[in-house]
Amino acid sequence: MITVFVLILLAFIGVGTYVTIKAVGAAKRGVDRTIAQARRTVEDHTLRARSFAQIGPAGEIAQLRLTLRTSMRATQDALAAGAVEDESLKESLGLFERLSAHGRELDADLRRLESEPDRAALAALLPELRRRTERITKSADSLRWAARDRARRFSDDDLDSLSTQIDVEAGALRHWTGPEPASSPWSDTPASATDAERPAPAITPPAQRPTPSWQKKPRPESTT
Repeated sequence: MITVFVLILLAFIGVGTYVTIKAVGAAKRGVDRTIAQARRTVEDHTLRARSFAQIGPAGEIAQLRLTLRTSMRATQDALAAGAVEDESLKESLGLFERLSAHGRELDADLRRLESEPDRAALAALLPELRRRTERITKSADSLRWAARDRARRFSDDDLDSLSTQIDVEAGALRHWTGPEPASSPWSDTPASATDAERPAPAITPPAQRPTPSWQKKPRPESTT
């Protein structure tokens, strides 16, 4: 009996520990996501400020990074949201992951060049950096718009089907007629009418004719 109690106690402790670890892990992941999102927001604002404030290659480097990050993040969000309802987008997510590897590599290169003091060398690298940025963002934009067009097409198809069903139902409602109420036979004289209310017959039946006095049978006289 004690052994069983100990086993049950250990099981409860194990379950409690597992639930606690899961809760702590979920909370940590939530905090990490919040910190990462805040860091990205700050960095995006910094890049936007640099692209306007700095002139020449340094400002263009900041603009290229901002363009790349904005396109990649928008595509990632669109594909992740669409894949929840559309299984076929999972293949697109796989392609985007491969594209993201090139995007991260380019972003790292651009970040290193932000502190490059040699303006001439930086200007010489800009054409190639523009070309890489354009290729990656063009592919990302293509995936994003294709996913949106697919979702909109599914929505239009569903709306067309729903509209057709509603039109059919509306037509059936307009032309539907219920069963006509059964007509009850009406007699010339209501059943509830009294004899006094009934009209007198044109010819009095023989049984109802008054008997003349000469035809009445004499009452038997009493004999003494």
